[in-house]
Amino acid sequence: MITENITPMKRRTTSGILMLSAISFLLIISSCSQKQNWPQFRGPDANMISSVSALPEEWDTVKNIAWTYKLDGAGWSSPVVWGNKVFITSSFPEKVAPAPERNQLQGPPPPSRPAGVQQGMPPRDGRQPQPGQGQQGPPPQEDTDTTFKQDIYRWEITCLDLNTGEQLWKQTAFRGNPRVKKHQMNNYATETPVTDGERVFAYFGNRGLYCYDLDGNLLWSKDLGAFKVLNGWGTGSSPVIFNGIIYIQADNEENSFLVALDAATGNERWRVIREEKTNYSTPYVWKNKLRTEIVANGKKARSYDAETGKLLWELNAGGEQTIPSPAGDESTLYLGNASGQNVKGSLFAVKAGAEGDITPSDGASSGNGILWVLPDAGLGNGSPLVYNGLIYVIASRGGEIKCINAQTGSLVYRERVSGTGAVWASPWIYTEKVWFLDDKGVTRSFTAGNTFKLVSENRLKDSFWASVAITDGGYIFRGVKAVYCVRE
Repeated sequence: MITENITPMKRRTTSGILMLSAISFLLIISSCSQKQNWPQFRGPDANMISSVSALPEEWDTVKNIAWTYKLDGAGWSSPVVWGNKVFITSSFPEKVAPAPERNQLQGPPPPSRPAGVQQGMPPRDGRQPQPGQGQQGPPPQEDTDTTFKQDIYRWEITCLDLNTGEQLWKQTAFRGNPRVKKHQMNNYATETPVTDGERVFAYFGNRGLYCYDLDGNLLWSKDLGAFKVLNGWGTGSSPVIFNGIIYIQADNEENSFLVALDAATGNERWRVIREEKTNYSTPYVWKNKLRTEIVANGKKARSYDAETGKLLWELNAGGEQTIPSPAGDESTLYLGNASGQNVKGSLFAVKAGAEGDITPSDGASSGNGILWVLPDAGLGNGSPLVYNGLIYVIASRGGEIKCINAQTGSLVYRERVSGTGAVWASPWIYTEKVWFLDDKGVTRSFTAGNTFKLVSENRLKDSFWASVAITDGGYIFRGVKAVYCVRE
């Protein structure tokens, strides 16, 4: 029998090699998983930019459709993905009180986008909207109808298998009466869920926040209160998560606030009262070169310390409706509000390290903490896309596209794509092209850079107001009728 004398040095060397191999393997697995994950509204960094590869560039109702999942509930919340699981939220009307004149005094509400809104205003009770329907601007009269309190809904979260579209589980977060009104074009599942890889958090605005493990077991829930919103339009701001804390912007007509909750327990870390009315923008975690900030847009945009909630800076943002969410990089934050029929929306570039009231003086093109201001920037319901020194803004209607120099705020070009429907979803980047989805189900792409060139059009027969989720090798689109996995 042959034996080998293993010295302590050899043992340490062997153990070190095995440990390094295990760490390398785990890093590879983690890297692959992170590439595939789309854990929140607008993706891992809330910028609609993904490092995934091999995404399809052509599709239709048959070509490159890996699977579809038929929806029986309504929602403009966007899908989120972790590992091999896709999560969506919906509201299902079990009984709706007759109210033929409900909301007839009001024009259709602005989309959120969060959602997707941003994610848009979804159809009421699962009915499909007409593409291009809706307008911005406050309605002339207040609607005092209260028949919605007789309605019965189910608020649900569903988990699908990413590879097959098979339903893995579905949970009813709550069944009962709505506490706050919504517009007939909206529903009660407009906020996009968020996941940290251990838990998934389904937020249903005035109905509360529900935390599940990834197998569908309820861990905790939190009732944040029910408050009136502008003209009974409904809610739309999605939660975000950072370093084990969930941030929720709850702006309404009665008691607006930004709250930080412990992701593991739901316990409140801090809460700040906001002097704001109803807003639909999703808060943005700005990880800049100096600090991490939670930026909550509004008629007055404000930034808060992520750990304590301390106010860092504020800015009179103006505009008609607070719908798009901010976007940024390590040195500059870009934010603004959507324009209206009679109100122009400006785009502001905020410098990292800004402090106090940074509102520029009237007519100024820059100011303390402000790199530049672009009046009448044409911001729509989708959030601006920042990529390689340029900002892309897609109008809500009319197919107008603006490209803006991120350093100077100067307009690079303005183009219009005829035939474009209403755009509620946020645009994204892939293969040096900008892609955007309209409510008619048409996804168009054009070249990224200083020169505009329309490249492609792909169509799905459904209505889409939610933003897309991007996974390694495929897209997850959430329409009115179904969820679609587009993959080669």
